[in-house]
Amino acid sequence: MTTASTLAHHLKALTVSVDEIMSDYTDESVLLTPAGDIRGLDGIGTFFADFLANSPPALLQAMRVMHQAVEGETAFITWQAAPFIPLATDTFLIRDDKIIVQTFVAFTPPTAGG
Repeated sequence: MTTASTLAHHLKALTVSVDEIMSDYTDESVLLTPAGDIRGLDGIGTFFADFLANSPPALLQAMRVMHQAVEGETAFITWQAAPFIPLATDTFLIRDDKIIVQTFVAFTPPTAGG
């Protein structure tokens, strides 16, 4: 597979299952977020399980990649899932068909009254 095909699999896996998502990672993978660094299969798996469990069902249906760029082993996307997430970005370092490093940040507007 290529960087682009691994990224495509990751995006599709978001709609399948946490196990399918995790097939793109290794125990050495790192996910960098504003809340801190998450390492390994257990930590990253928990992140995605929590993300999916705490997201409205319509969020994944609303997800749209706005921009995608791939250069060698690096992929970059900006995306939205309006109205839940008006802007998010991920950067990936992909090597041997696995996500080695991923950065993630999303803007989520405050809810009414919160």
